Amino acid sequence: MLISVDTGGTFTDFVYIESGKMKVLKVPSTPGDPSKAVLSGINSIADESSNIFHGSTVAVNALLEGKGAKTTLIVNKGFEDIIEIGRQTRDRLYDLHYRRPQIPIPSELRFGISGRIDSKGNEIEPINEKEILNTIAEIDKLGIESVAVILLFSFLNQSHERYVGKLLEEKGYNYTLSCDVLPEFREYERTSTTFVNAYISPVMKKYVSRIKNFHLTKKLSIMQSNGGQVDSDSAADFPVKTILSGPAGGVTGAFELAKVSGYEKIITFDMGGTSTDVSLINGEIPFRVDTKISSFIVKTPVIDIHTVGAGGGSIAKIDKGGALKVGPESAGADPGPLCYGKGNNLTVTDANLFLGRLPADNLLEGKFKLHRERVNKPIEELAKKARLKPVEIAEGICDVANASMERAIRKISVERGYDPAEFTLVTFGGAGAMHSAFLAKQLNISKIIVPDNPGVLSAFGMLVADTIHDYSLTVMLQDDISYEGIKKLFTPIEKKAKDRFHSIITPDSKYYIERFLDMRYRGQSYELVVPFTENFKCSFHKEHEKMYGYSNKERDIEIVNIRIRAKIITKKPQITPCKTRVTEIPEKAYIGKSRTIFDGKEHDTKLFLRKYLKYGNRISGPAIVLEYSSTTVIPPYAQLEVDQYRNLVITFRNDEK
Repeated sequence: MLISVDTGGTFTDFVYIESGKMKVLKVPSTPGDPSKAVLSGINSIADESSNIFHGSTVAVNALLEGKGAKTTLIVNKGFEDIIEIGRQTRDRLYDLHYRRPQIPIPSELRFGISGRIDSKGNEIEPINEKEILNTIAEIDKLGIESVAVILLFSFLNQSHERYVGKLLEEKGYNYTLSCDVLPEFREYERTSTTFVNAYISPVMKKYVSRIKNFHLTKKLSIMQSNGGQVDSDSAADFPVKTILSGPAGGVTGAFELAKVSGYEKIITFDMGGTSTDVSLINGEIPFRVDTKISSFIVKTPVIDIHTVGAGGGSIAKIDKGGALKVGPESAGADPGPLCYGKGNNLTVTDANLFLGRLPADNLLEGKFKLHRERVNKPIEELAKKARLKPVEIAEGICDVANASMERAIRKISVERGYDPAEFTLVTFGGAGAMHSAFLAKQLNISKIIVPDNPGVLSAFGMLVADTIHDYSLTVMLQDDISYEGIKKLFTPIEKKAKDRFHSIITPDSKYYIERFLDMRYRGQSYELVVPFTENFKCSFHKEHEKMYGYSNKERDIEIVNIRIRAKIITKKPQITPCKTRVTEIPEKAYIGKSRTIFDGKEHDTKLFLRKYLKYGNRISGPAIVLEYSSTTVIPPYAQLEVDQYRNLVITFRNDEK
């Protein structure tokens, strides 16, 4: 059996293939120990050892919550404060009271050692074994759990870092070497990324061990931030590459389904319990080579995803200025929204329930009951504070959440020179289909795709993800930048990738690599990632023009890093199209009407069960389509049609754009 698992803020989602059929399961997440929900779900699904594909939030939660291991840094003498100095930029430029966040590694946990490699990779000062052993003895007294080793120019000459690592291994320490995590220049970014990996790796190793050693687990693979899966041992050693594991699964799943359905230009909209993730795909999944998590720069390839703190569990309140605020704080899985029966905070989910957009008796096909009676009084109290009617404050909560998500989509589209109207909105996550029509209308997007089982699409993405490893190397080319000259430089990292894949490549495997260059005009501080082809210079000028509005073909170009993406293409589950078009809606699909509020007015709203809808069925709004993993809201000005791949395709009537 194949089982994929996505740990979310509210629910843990499972997609599994049993006897050739794809099935789904959702269980409440257990934030205190995410493995409990994961193992509980596997236990209820599997009756024998299974292959598990897992999107984990363990790494990012450990970092965000400051619950990583007690970690020390070993660096060159004089460079102990790099991690604290960082860069001169600050998050809030005009905040006169701004204070940089404290990093979880005080000065007494940073150790400088002698020994030096120069900028050409030559040793100019040998390493001192006695000094290192004395440093390790000092570390022993501090109760250190993990060590990060970052020495100058180790991306050119690894010998000093390898030697320190050997001595640490002999003493039984968990350690991370920067030459393994990020063999690139820029000392702060390399230090930050290596430290993060060392800080969270003991936590990740314990978690992976629990899942891997579960009696029903045959093989465990972990989703990476780059959209590819990796074996559990690699994920435990390099958890920094799994920090955006869950959102990456959603984008990967949406891309595969959209491709099968004939859509190449899409905007993915993943609204879960605690946050919303959006990404723009123009023919291929975009990636970037760094991201910021909390106060740390993490320089590893990640799918280009923008996240905002707006989800079904986002808490609504009136701020000191009397304005309605929604998020980024979330009620999470426990206690969750008010209507779940435990919480005390009013959320977006509660507002949708109050407005009738979320029927109380149909969540998880009736297995999860919602308590509407717990919502009415808090809505009335919040409305009184805001001097509004209860209906107005409920719609206001949804509107404020929608505005946050709209800004996120504009950030990845309009601000980068794309017109959202040229794209199709692919919506998923437990709450996405309740809000997508309102967002699309605001953004002038004319078509929305709601995939089958949208609430578990991230888990599906992990099931269809390819095995991917990324490799990079700093080369700093300014003179010889001919195609053939650069091509030779890829040989060592391509060999490294091939050796890594050697044990899993079979005659049936589709293995290939993609080559990229980090390029800039000489004198610039930042690079653009460009595919390495014979026309790489033209590609760079075009990309620069697109990103910054200008290019200069007369200026000298620098190639800073080379990088490859090595892939083994996995066998994807077959998504077979329906052949027979049916215009008449099956009788058992329609289950009645409810009263739902849109734009302050009550409407008779038709209710449908999605599992009974057929290819070709059309429904005009207002309507609500119910299914196990999600709820789709069709406002009065919209309509939907079921396409041959069982997607719900939502469009707007001619008089409403």
